[in-house]
Amino acid sequence: MTETKLTINGSAVEVAVDPDDKLLFVLREHLGLTAAHLGCGANQCGACHVIVDGHAVAACDTPMWAVAGKSVTTLEGLGTPEAPHALQRAFIKEQAMQCGYCIAGIITTAAAFLAQQPDPTEAEVRVALDRNLCRCGAHNRIVRAVLRAAKEMATA
Repeated sequence: MTETKLTINGSAVEVAVDPDDKLLFVLREHLGLTAAHLGCGANQCGACHVIVDGHAVAACDTPMWAVAGKSVTTLEGLGTPEAPHALQRAFIKEQAMQCGYCIAGIITTAAAFLAQQPDPTEAEVRVALDRNLCRCGAHNRIVRAVLRAAKEMATA
């Protein structure tokens, strides 16, 4: 076990874990942050995506040594029930989810994307979310939600 220091959702955290432990399992099992889900376990579906230093990454195959000293944002860190993030509000308004299993990864991926590209086209949103799978087939509503959030964020 090694003490790994990082910032999670804006708070400094120190966890005693094996440096090769995967970020997803540390978030879920050690820190109680369960929004990101294990989908494929091979960086192929996006259900586990979180934001690391501004970039969406697959937490299922990211070892803890790779995030030491970095800033990690999970869905829990984007908004609260009282003050949801623009993406969370847009996903609700567009009814852009069904089962919800993939949504944490999609919203965090979209948040990282919108931070880099605040005025995206529909095609750019589709490319940005290409690594995120939704088995329920809500992709068109998801794209509309991201575009809605981008507009809201631009006027805020």
